[in-house]
Amino acid sequence: MHVMTDMKTSMPSESAPSTLTSNVELDKQAPPLFGHAMHKLFEFDPSYVNLNHGSYGSLPIPVRVACDKLSTHIEANPDKFMRIECIHHWIEARTRVAKLIGADTDECVLVNNTLHGLNTILRNFEWHEGDVIIETTTTYNAVSRAINYLGDIPPYPQVSTFNLQFPTTHADILENWREHIRRVTSETSGLQQTRKVVAVVDAIAANPGVRLPWKEMVAICRDAGVWSVVDAAHSIGQEVDINLSEAKPDFWVSTCHKWLFAKRSCAVLYVPKRNQHVIKSCIPTPRNYCSPRDKDYNGPQSFVNLFERTGTIDYAPFLSVNAALDFRQWLGGEHKINEYTHNLAIAGGKYLASLLGTSVMDPDGDLTLNMVNVELPIPDDIKYSNEINTLLINTLLTEWNVYAVHYYHNGKWWTRCSVQIWNEISDFEVLANAFKDACQKVVKFAK
Repeated sequence: MHVMTDMKTSMPSESAPSTLTSNVELDKQAPPLFGHAMHKLFEFDPSYVNLNHGSYGSLPIPVRVACDKLSTHIEANPDKFMRIECIHHWIEARTRVAKLIGADTDECVLVNNTLHGLNTILRNFEWHEGDVIIETTTTYNAVSRAINYLGDIPPYPQVSTFNLQFPTTHADILENWREHIRRVTSETSGLQQTRKVVAVVDAIAANPGVRLPWKEMVAICRDAGVWSVVDAAHSIGQEVDINLSEAKPDFWVSTCHKWLFAKRSCAVLYVPKRNQHVIKSCIPTPRNYCSPRDKDYNGPQSFVNLFERTGTIDYAPFLSVNAALDFRQWLGGEHKINEYTHNLAIAGGKYLASLLGTSVMDPDGDLTLNMVNVELPIPDDIKYSNEINTLLINTLLTEWNVYAVHYYHNGKWWTRCSVQIWNEISDFEVLANAFKDACQKVVKFAK
């Protein structure tokens, strides 16, 4: 596997392939089989059973070593790297990630995380009284807080919440979404043309970890004149054949350090050229921001250039996208990786449900990619509390050294299992035993 460390100062198209490799000679050997044999390529505690890759990602050893070598190179001459070399590797990373998601290179920039990207989008809109921001009941909590913050400050855009409760189907989601959009737009149709409606759409919701029909939801927004902002935090590396040029969302953000195997923290922000005029400043505002009050003002800085230098940061996570993509190619590519993880998620979810005596949220698998949701054996009358949440976390992580996300939704407790290339069906048995113990403690605590 080639990883980016050659540090040429030419543009990526002119660069020779990188030559430094990790301590695993990936060019000279076939990858291990998917499953527990993959543990040799990660640095997990040998006793830890990881079914929660979806929260923070997991860095492969080859990518970490590539980042370490890059960091060593940077420290040898920080000025040379930051002032001359960095931009070329940044362009290379953007070019490769843009190809993966079906976008033009200059429609993609790298930001710290999905929340950072979504805040950049939402805070760049020029809000007016009467504007509406649409969220859903499954919008990620920090995103929902950002939306509500905007509604709390002048000019106080309204916040409209679309009710999503699972289990459900894509057909029902689309029918109800179309009606919600129709109702919101009809309520604002009598206002001035400057009024706008902006909808935040999950591609794959975090909790429950389900795939939404986001492309169809975006099309409904487009037909209604509603701006679409897609929270695709879990998409890249998990959702194959993303083609943003065809889907045409107005904005789209995805985390590269989750399913793509990049180093924390890194995300890709996609803004099609037709909408780049909306983004007048990144966060924080860069030194090359152009103000209309400047004497020599010749128009705003281009979208891509705004994000080139946003203060002094560690560029290793951004540039690790190159090593992560090399690693994934060596494993066999996007389809091979996700065929294994998806099939195991479906089988593992059913197995876990049988062991717990419950059911999966999505029995037909239509809403499931690599995260599967299974009901926990906790009585319906035991509602969410911070104490119960802490009890579950401590039991799973401290006593059993296993973890999958647990959450409360639609009157029930659930677990979201994130399946990755190192998992096998036996991992679900370990998780079942841990959850049986934890849920018994919850029931005893609630009495």
